[in-house]
Amino acid sequence: MSPANPSSKSFDTIVIGAGVAGLYQVYQLREQGFSVRGFDAASGVGGTWYWNRYPGAKFDSECYIYQYLFSEELYKGWRWSERFPGQPEIERWMNYVADKLDLRKEFQFETTIASAHYDEARGRWTVATTAGETFDCQFLISCSGMLSAPLTKVFEGQESFKGQLIHTARWPKTPVDFAGKRVGVVGNGATGIQVIQTIADKVGHLKVFVRTPQYISPMENPKYDDAGVAAYHARFEELRDTLPRTFSGFEFDFPAGDWKSKSKAERRKLMEDNWAWGSLKLWLATCPELFMDEEASEEVSEFVREKMRERLKDPALCEALIPTDYGFGTHRVPLEKGYLEVYHRPNVQLVPVKKNPIARVVPEGVQLADGTVHELDILILATGFDAGSGALTRIDIRGRGGRSLKDDWARDIRTTYGLQVHGYPNLFTTGAPLAPSAALCNMTTCLQQQTEWITDCLKHLRASGKTVIEATRELEDAWVAHHDEIANATLVTKTDSWYMGSNVDGKPRRLLSYIGGVGTYRQKCEELAASGYAGFAQH
Repeated sequence: MSPANPSSKSFDTIVIGAGVAGLYQVYQLREQGFSVRGFDAASGVGGTWYWNRYPGAKFDSECYIYQYLFSEELYKGWRWSERFPGQPEIERWMNYVADKLDLRKEFQFETTIASAHYDEARGRWTVATTAGETFDCQFLISCSGMLSAPLTKVFEGQESFKGQLIHTARWPKTPVDFAGKRVGVVGNGATGIQVIQTIADKVGHLKVFVRTPQYISPMENPKYDDAGVAAYHARFEELRDTLPRTFSGFEFDFPAGDWKSKSKAERRKLMEDNWAWGSLKLWLATCPELFMDEEASEEVSEFVREKMRERLKDPALCEALIPTDYGFGTHRVPLEKGYLEVYHRPNVQLVPVKKNPIARVVPEGVQLADGTVHELDILILATGFDAGSGALTRIDIRGRGGRSLKDDWARDIRTTYGLQVHGYPNLFTTGAPLAPSAALCNMTTCLQQQTEWITDCLKHLRASGKTVIEATRELEDAWVAHHDEIANATLVTKTDSWYMGSNVDGKPRRLLSYIGGVGTYRQKCEELAASGYAGFAQH
């Protein structure tokens, strides 16, 4: 296998996506001598950090762990300005990576993949773009992202709106002028919170339409001077060796000892310390019982509610913004800085829509079920994504016998370790359902692990003279059963959220992310490779 010439339409491997996973996957394949072509609908690299350029978009993993850890030179060649940098800086970093590794020439940008059909007779994939180009490859690898299929058409009448309507995941590159404008934001999850707290002092008047209240964790975001950069650079080896083995792929992990064996004072101190850390530490390093035990969940949840009440003060705001019917951490936990205080501003109005939901968008603005119309100049939809599966089901992917991945997943969302799907030979996936990378992981930790596993698998096939690999039904059944057994023992599956696909009408209900832990998942993947990929049909 050798690199194809630039005009070739036939490759050993095609990679969909030029984000964190896609860049590293293409780099590895090229270095191993596979011919590879990457595709992305964007005009440049970045993946989620290209598209999500809305006001306030930031990391919620510390910058020094949201990193590629295969190269010390690459790691130390970049310096971050602060602990949780914003989108413009992150996009610059992604471009630094692409340039440092000389990856642009391997990609075709502004290209949307329309279909990918497997040819059983040849053991190869035919990949077509929306522009009508076709390409051929032996192995198709999706690095299309777990949060890359935005839910943009959510309300009747959106096309009639006379003002400016923007989905956060398709934010324009040209600046949006908020001055003196009546602005509405629909959605108060992690993205909505970032937008709301960032634009509140820039708009004429802001209306926030709140349906489901969210727990929050405060973000502490110190700037880095030379000493700060040197300090995290010095941790390269520690982080490289530690992150892949923790529960969440972050630098912290759960402390020893079970929750109930600690005194009330010890538990309180642990929560206070993790809260003060100013990241996702309260969620991912307080106790594993948070995910499984209702008493532990309630204790941590009440701790967060108390912190929120201290800041909100107003009983009406507390009722609308503080959750009481689900536990802290069973939804995605947003980081914030000054978000709750936004609602004390005279130019901000909270519009509760749980009991009086949004009925439609009208030319003047947003109409509620009771007929009330909120007039707006700008309507921002922070309405989320068809997570995990959406990026793939929006492509016409057909496997053996012409079976459709969209149809299969409409019945039951299943994968084998989130890396392959039975019935689709030579198709590999990253950030897909039933792996930690679908939600519960520091993304770079998990995506590096998955792309490295895929590369090693292709090397194994090449060395053994085989050209086709497919997960067997038996292996997939075993993985789905293991995934569900762990998931169903948690409180997460008892809560409606995008983690469960609840935000998409008709989507089969299953926890999208493997919740057994990043370190455990990695070990199981390593065992699969060490077995010679037992459970995969290879020929």
